Amino acid sequence: MTTFVDRVELNVAAGNGGHGCASVHREKFKPLGGPDGGNGGRGGDVILTVDQSVTTLLEYHHSPHRKATNGKPGEGGNRSGKDGQDLVLSVPDGTVVLDKQGNVLADLVGHGTSFVAAQGGRGGLGNAALASARRKAPGFALLGEPGDLRDIVLELKTVADVALVGYPSAGKSSLISVLSAAKPKIADYPFTTLVPNLGVVTAGSTVYTIADVPGLIPGASQGKGLGLEFLRHVERCSVLVHVLDTATLESDRDPVSDLDIIEEELKEYGGLDNRPRIVVLNKIDVPDGKDLAEMVRPDLEARGYRVFEVSAVAHIGLKELSFALADLVGTARAAKPKEEATRIVIRPKAVDDAGFTVTREEDGLFRVRGEKPERWVRQTDFNNDEAVGYLADRLNRLGVEDELMKAGARSGDGVAIGPEDNAVVFDWEPTVMAGAEMLGRRGEDHRLDEARPAVQRRRDRQAERDELDQAYDDFEPF
Repeated sequence: MTTFVDRVELNVAAGNGGHGCASVHREKFKPLGGPDGGNGGRGGDVILTVDQSVTTLLEYHHSPHRKATNGKPGEGGNRSGKDGQDLVLSVPDGTVVLDKQGNVLADLVGHGTSFVAAQGGRGGLGNAALASARRKAPGFALLGEPGDLRDIVLELKTVADVALVGYPSAGKSSLISVLSAAKPKIADYPFTTLVPNLGVVTAGSTVYTIADVPGLIPGASQGKGLGLEFLRHVERCSVLVHVLDTATLESDRDPVSDLDIIEEELKEYGGLDNRPRIVVLNKIDVPDGKDLAEMVRPDLEARGYRVFEVSAVAHIGLKELSFALADLVGTARAAKPKEEATRIVIRPKAVDDAGFTVTREEDGLFRVRGEKPERWVRQTDFNNDEAVGYLADRLNRLGVEDELMKAGARSGDGVAIGPEDNAVVFDWEPTVMAGAEMLGRRGEDHRLDEARPAVQRRRDRQAERDELDQAYDDFEPF
């Protein structure tokens, strides 16, 4: 049964925003007391957060689809809908978030580091929030926005100071078990270690972590054995330790050739040339192993390697190795640049940035792209004429109609707002007219004004005053 997973594909869906409510306040003697529709709630986000207690992505391997809750719709009486609850997904330290194309979206290192993988949709405004001096009783509300839906890839790269690399059964698991308190599986057959093991080592005042990377054989960087799956765990390590078997039973192998092969695989994988190396000649408790270690040590030192002869079983040479690794780790930590506090960068919008673009496509269709126009279209109920008029008002104030005219659009031309896979297409009719041709104000429903008793009483009183004034003007004294 699988117990360790370091790469998964995850489908995340944020919550949709709740729809706004179109409602009119009603009570005794006030059948039309004004709009009182509440706003819809915001949809929940999907957030990835580093948790030190999580060490594998196994949970998401079994359940790859995750969704946050939707926002609740608004209600009458100026009651706003409840916001959707954020979905927080715990991931191991060192998790890299990528999109389907392999682009890095976030590198999550350090407890509590978080990343919003999918953002919840905004809630729609109710008609109470849409009321204004021009539009006193809106008969519509805005729809909630859909939440983000995306596929992401999570890759785990072990966060350790030292990485043990070498052939299967070279003694890496035995070495990490005696240097730290880790208890990996140890046996005398190849590929005993199927997952990276992590241990904590204390050498004097220095505490560092050490990882056992399994499965490196010739061709590992091209996918042979287990190497390709776990070479990524070497990337974050500051020091590489070659563990060479001096007592191998295979006649075609020796420590020097093993070192050359592993170095070639690390070179093919890339990005590890600047890491300091240490060579450990393991299993010197075996007589033949001790003799072979003494034979190859001068050759390795001539190449510039620092060589240690150890025995994980007999606990020989471990203290010197531990303190040597502590020195290299301390040097690597001191060389790292100091982390600076995150600077707040303000990027004001350019003076000539209209917030949208209008392009004419080969088939004669005019396409409008921009955050605001696309969001307004998503929030519009196209079954409501008043809502469509309100959208026309907003687009006109933003300058979309002026840009369409500049681009050569004429009455009846097709206009699409949004991306190709989810656009709203309509035949354009200019709404900017001369005063004599403007029969009514866009976005208003005059029937609402006429149906309000207070408005009708005011008009009746005005008519009565006009009649009295006219009668006074027509009066002729005797």
